[in-house]
Amino acid sequence: MDVNIAVLIDGDNIPSAYVKEMMQEIAKYGNPTIKRIYGDWTNPRLGKWKNVLLENAITPIQQYGYTTGKNATDSAMIIDAMDILYSGKVNGFCIVSSDSDFTRLATRLREAGMQVIGMGEKKTPNPFIVACDRFIYIEILRAQSEEISDANKSKSAPDSSVDKITPKDIRLIASTIDDVADDDGWAFLGDVGSLLQKRHPNFDSRNYGFQKLTPLMGAISNFELERREDSRGRNKLIYVKVKEKNGSKTKKK
Repeated sequence: MDVNIAVLIDGDNIPSAYVKEMMQEIAKYGNPTIKRIYGDWTNPRLGKWKNVLLENAITPIQQYGYTTGKNATDSAMIIDAMDILYSGKVNGFCIVSSDSDFTRLATRLREAGMQVIGMGEKKTPNPFIVACDRFIYIEILRAQSEEISDANKSKSAPDSSVDKITPKDIRLIASTIDDVADDDGWAFLGDVGSLLQKRHPNFDSRNYGFQKLTPLMGAISNFELERREDSRGRNKLIYVKVKEKNGSKTKKK
């Protein structure tokens, strides 16, 4: 079944420079049948958005700032989201904002069985991040696009590094592997990735400079990968294990 997604963008809170990468990313998760952006379009600050709305078929929703210090845009987005929810026309939502005011909205939509994808800058407060099924940093999308462009020009692969991976990240991954591993310590990498995403919606291999989870895991010396054929011998299944040290599995702290 096709997943229809309502994309609601907080124009007051998100730079227009990221729109191309955002829409390309959203298309990976479903069909963006509703695309709206909210803001006070009489404000010159939103002028740059006007140039990209037609190119991406995004409908601008006018919302005047009636009271100084109050964000009327947030209220308009929340009201529209609930109207769309009860219309039954979509299976999921993408809320594009770095504002924690949408935390309760994301929670409510998930309670209704909706898939909720969040997008925002790295300054986004954690409560909104964990309220989503998946949260994607828009800076990572821009960096990814620039790396691919540079790689195409130089005909080489984008640079990846394990320097960004912290001991805390390694403990998190190791713990997740243990939770889904068999008696021999091996875990199907797809299951590991799914559980990591559920526990930490902003976990993304691209945050560390890797396009996929497999090369990220292969770059971390604490883990070992094994490729196995499926029952039909047609596909390679990737399994991961925490490497043993001194005859025992790496202990989590």
